Amino acid sequence: MEALIPVINKLQDVFNTVGSDVIQLPQIAVVGTQSSGKSSVLESLVGKDMLPRGTGVVTRRPLILQLVNLSPEDRRKAAGEENGVETEEWGKFLHTKNKIYTDFDEIRQEIETETERITGNNKGISAEPIHLKIFSPHVVNLTLVDLPGITKVPVGDQPKDIEIQIRDLILRYISNPNSIILAVTAANTDMATSEALKVAREVDPDGRRTLAVITKLDLMDAGTDAMDVLMGRVIPVKLGIIGVVNRSQLDINNKKIVAEAIRDEYAFLQKKYPSLANRNGTKYLARTLNRLLMHHIRDCLPELKTRINVLAAQYQSLLNSYGEPVEDKSATLLQLITKFASEYCNTIEGTAKYIETSELCGGARICYIFHETFGRTLESVDPLGGLTTIDVLTAIRNATGPRPALFVPEISFELLVKRQVKRLEEPSLRCVELVHEEMQRIIQHCSNYSTQELLRFPKLHDAIVEVVTSLLRKRLPVTNEMVHNLVAIELAYINTKHPDFADACGLMNSNIEEQRRNRMRELPPSVPRDKSSKVPGGLPPAPLEPSTAAAAEAEGTKGAPGDGTQDAGTGGWRGMVKASKSEDGTYEEKTKYMTSLPASPQKGHAINLLDVPVPVARKLSAREQRDCEVIERLIKSYFLIVRKNIQDSVPKAVMHFLVNNVKDNLQSELVGQLYKSLLLEDLLTESEDMAQRRNEAADMLKALQRASQVIAEIRETHLW
Repeated sequence: MEALIPVINKLQDVFNTVGSDVIQLPQIAVVGTQSSGKSSVLESLVGKDMLPRGTGVVTRRPLILQLVNLSPEDRRKAAGEENGVETEEWGKFLHTKNKIYTDFDEIRQEIETETERITGNNKGISAEPIHLKIFSPHVVNLTLVDLPGITKVPVGDQPKDIEIQIRDLILRYISNPNSIILAVTAANTDMATSEALKVAREVDPDGRRTLAVITKLDLMDAGTDAMDVLMGRVIPVKLGIIGVVNRSQLDINNKKIVAEAIRDEYAFLQKKYPSLANRNGTKYLARTLNRLLMHHIRDCLPELKTRINVLAAQYQSLLNSYGEPVEDKSATLLQLITKFASEYCNTIEGTAKYIETSELCGGARICYIFHETFGRTLESVDPLGGLTTIDVLTAIRNATGPRPALFVPEISFELLVKRQVKRLEEPSLRCVELVHEEMQRIIQHCSNYSTQELLRFPKLHDAIVEVVTSLLRKRLPVTNEMVHNLVAIELAYINTKHPDFADACGLMNSNIEEQRRNRMRELPPSVPRDKSSKVPGGLPPAPLEPSTAAAAEAEGTKGAPGDGTQDAGTGGWRGMVKASKSEDGTYEEKTKYMTSLPASPQKGHAINLLDVPVPVARKLSAREQRDCEVIERLIKSYFLIVRKNIQDSVPKAVMHFLVNNVKDNLQSELVGQLYKSLLLEDLLTESEDMAQRRNEAADMLKALQRASQVIAEIRETHLW
């Protein structure tokens, strides 16, 4: 199992090369308040003076320290690899590549220099770690992280939120579930106020990966000891509590070596805590950390292996999406153009690889526009919308000119039905616009879902979008013109012989004839059904308004063309008027209506005809109502026929002139516009960050593959 820690160190080296922390490796994070002795503990574990020391904030960047134990055989092998290193202990920094440090004072100086390079020469901190590897036969295999001490008040040029910054930095390392937390607390402070244990408990409430270290046992007040604390009676810690004695600042100034300090520590423990001496001290701490880390690595290794394999598969997929560097640009351009054109057509046909599930798109949306949006819009158009009965009556009168009409003029029907059919043009043109917008959306759909390679070449993508947009823009006026013509064709010839219209007219005429016969049956028996000679009640005929006479003329007996008499005899126009009175309404109603009209001018008085008011709202006669009803029914019948034609022909025109035309000509248009030798270099220029992202993904994939090999080298027997 001793081989596990070097394996983790190898993995650490592998991932350090790509500068990523995607894998949370097992390590020991050292946490404590400022000047609680964290760096001194690490120096004791290494056995060398190698870390910056002093008062105030000294550790201002995380230091990832890897301790590598060298056997004599490993020592000879390493000497050959490291270009003849003569000493038995040396160090290496990641940022200085292969430079070997045999003088540990140089290591301390390099740490200070590298810290100041990033954080400045005052008291600022940084989250960027320093990686240091120590090779020695006197150390145990460990991976530790020395973190800045917890502080409360900013000093120097530290920002006001320095406490929050340091806390966030510490939590970033100890939140790793694969890390062991080494909570360092000074013995001359109350353990109940330990900031290290408090922050450790936040991320490890069960205490399964927290080990407490009590420093400065020799600095406790006279008459007090740390027996209760070390025994776990004050605050129990599952992994244990280990006490150590560090060198004082005076010892450091006097150049007291670490080995001598460890001997003095052992003597102090034997004197003050004889029963606990064998379970405390720096050497016991080193062995405990080594054991804990090995067991922790053993527990984490299966999950770590799975995580590495999953990430390797993800980065392989990511690298594939970035594509390979372009070698044959001409073939690549033609391939991308062909693929885009194919995907565009497939999206319209509904055979694309990537089917949208959140909303309709492509051909399905065009179908929805045709049969739902456009169809419902046409069905919502009222055949008689915007047309009142007065409008119909006015059109009938205007169509007759100065002569009273015997029949409903046909021209009035044509004028009114054309006006209504014209209303179908606007929704038809709107249908073309909606289909055009959807075909624009298909371009973006293909770019996002179907042809991700295009995202590598932003200029090619923009050029393709421009060409397709231009093609659609070119076809839009042609399609609009055709739809306009479809409506104009319907307006050009009102086909009253249309089979559907003829059937409607026949049915309507039979209904009207039936109503007329019913009214004739309702007449009093004393009135002849063919001709009338007298007005009921024996009243003499009254003078009629010309328009009323005209209406009566249209309904009276059409015969007696040679009868020139003007009396009330049979066959005269007065008789027709009287008959129409009996048929259309009572005499009293007519008289009442006529009395509401302006009186005839008296003899000798002039009148301005323009001042005669035209009655706008009045009760229509039965004849007028019947005429309006006939026209309205005819308009509605013919309008429904035209609407059915438009609803069928507009989608066909849009498909032929816009959709199918673009589908058929898209690839040839793209090739003609873009497949040119002069444009190759420019169009296939990758985006600035694409090459960088491909290289980063390739490096990460290599690191993950190398890590997978490193873990695979561990035999199962090493785990136990």
